[in-house]
Amino acid sequence: MTRGIDYGNLMHQAMRGLIREVMIRTAEQGLPGAHHFFITLNTQYPGVEMADWLKARYPDEITIVIQHWFENLAVDEQGFAVTLNFGNQPEPLYIPFDAISTFVDPSVEFGLKFETHVDEDDDEDEDDEEAPMLHSVPEAPKAGEVVSLDKFRK
Repeated sequence: MTRGIDYGNLMHQAMRGLIREVMIRTAEQGLPGAHHFFITLNTQYPGVEMADWLKARYPDEITIVIQHWFENLAVDEQGFAVTLNFGNQPEPLYIPFDAISTFVDPSVEFGLKFETHVDEDDDEDEDDEEAPMLHSVPEAPKAGEVVSLDKFRK
């Protein structure tokens, strides 16, 4: 028997689908205009593939930038592969969409942040649940800063 509609999980899936569609369009058409992405991800998430030296340098989290130089962007159902430049050294990465904690395109003041919440009232499911939160990036954002839309609500 179900407990009801899991809106948090449905939003999670929808927002990951949005990121997937953006990445597909970028792979097919490149980045239009001033668009670029700051993507923060959990480097320990199952399925993340990156060089050992990069994982050692960023053992928990890394923010990558897809802007001027990237190659071999390929998207599948679960994530995307891309080659990025780290210190003049091209490195291939594979990033599952579920490993992403923030996705920001500051050129249009758009950002998504996926926050992990523990449901203390639920004795049946002790796992953390991720609930996506829509965020807006202010006009003059600090690098990597994501501002909650709740700040703008009355």
